[in-house]
Amino acid sequence: MAQKMKAAIFVEKGRIVLDEKPVPDIGPNDALIRVTTTTICGTDVHIRKGEYPVAKGLTIGHEPVGIIEKLGSAVTGYEEGQRVIVGAITPSGWSNACLCGCGSQDGAGTKHGWKPLGGWKFGNTIDGCQAEYFRVPDAMANLAPIPEHVTDEQVLMCPDIMSTGFSGAETGGVKIGDAVAVFAQGPIGLCATAGAKLMGATMIIAVESVPARIEMAKRLGATHVVDFKAEDPIEAILRLTDGRGVDVAIEALGTQRTFESALRVLRPGGVLSSLGVYSTDLTIPLDAFGAGLTDTSIRTTLCPGGKERMRRMMEVVASGRVDLSGLVTHRFKLDRIEEAYDLFANQRDGVLKVAITP
Repeated sequence: MAQKMKAAIFVEKGRIVLDEKPVPDIGPNDALIRVTTTTICGTDVHIRKGEYPVAKGLTIGHEPVGIIEKLGSAVTGYEEGQRVIVGAITPSGWSNACLCGCGSQDGAGTKHGWKPLGGWKFGNTIDGCQAEYFRVPDAMANLAPIPEHVTDEQVLMCPDIMSTGFSGAETGGVKIGDAVAVFAQGPIGLCATAGAKLMGATMIIAVESVPARIEMAKRLGATHVVDFKAEDPIEAILRLTDGRGVDVAIEALGTQRTFESALRVLRPGGVLSSLGVYSTDLTIPLDAFGAGLTDTSIRTTLCPGGKERMRRMMEVVASGRVDLSGLVTHRFKLDRIEEAYDLFANQRDGVLKVAITP
């Protein structure tokens, strides 16, 4: 009989529960990882609410830190017992999307039609990592060894929110001396703020109303804060930039209101870098878009993955250039993951990110 493990499983709309499943089998190109720390993402909450469809019975989670338990027969260059992280996005390295330089969309284009988000497999199309063990496909493209002097919690943000947030600044093309506005300072927005600072922005305007998140935004690089509950963020940002507008506006919430506001604060030729996960259709206002004649760019980004991206993220952490450990505000054992979901989904008690340990 197959060995059993505990796992957080999507049962139906509104319910992710802890249950038992068999420990995954692995193929020649795979690795079996024993999870030491993981976390809950806003996307997992969308799944729980039924706003993003996944199969019933799927193990959720895509932000793993762990130890290699077993390697497939074709996997070389790694050792069992090695500490690793794996990106939320697991590109194969050989697909058309990967070879076009867009590994996040790995598997998106097939002869059966185009489907976005192909590189996001964990907790989407295959079992994820909110469990005691999980299987990593294409292991040699995705296992990233953790530096010895770095803790699990220090690298816990690397698989998704750090890579995603930083990519908001990267895709937006932030340059030295730029003015950047970041709409919403949840975990992704906070990482976008940190990324904008690393990229050389000298004015970073964080749009947020929660005091603890405002304080964290300042720690990570925000030079100005606009409380959208106290004043109109569009007017405030244009005032702060002397009417010029920002070079890059990063949308990190996923609502029509924040998307439209980000569009309206751009300078001519500016870039709207969109990181939010949207649950409904978006509308682009004609005046803000200048009837399509403003040289404005709208860029979307799915979290970059793969072992080289993860190595770079961990180098940033190990070098001390960015400290994201303060984003972990709550800690739970895997046995209490349903309680953790309830806290995180309802944003109680000042929660930013939770650390889940089996």
